[in-house]
Amino acid sequence: MKAIELSGRIDEERRLCIDQPIPVEGPRQVRVLILIPDDDDLPERTWLQAAARNPAFAFLSDAGEDIYTVNDGRPLADEE
Repeated sequence: MKAIELSGRIDEERRLCIDQPIPVEGPRQVRVLILIPDDDDLPERTWLQAAARNPAFAFLSDAGEDIYTVNDGRPLADEE
């Protein structure tokens, strides 16, 4: 048996909505295991992984979006 980890949410009508396309061709029978966090806050890593896989941000891979370099701006000084 093969396992695939995906993120998603349960909507107001108690339906499971997956955040990205499932990388398996169908139709196909599957088993679903739902892991619910103890609290309502998702770890930052989960948000970052979801954003990294979200096609809405694919444009950021375009070299034309790299408008800043390490020589731009000034370093921040930690003033305590």
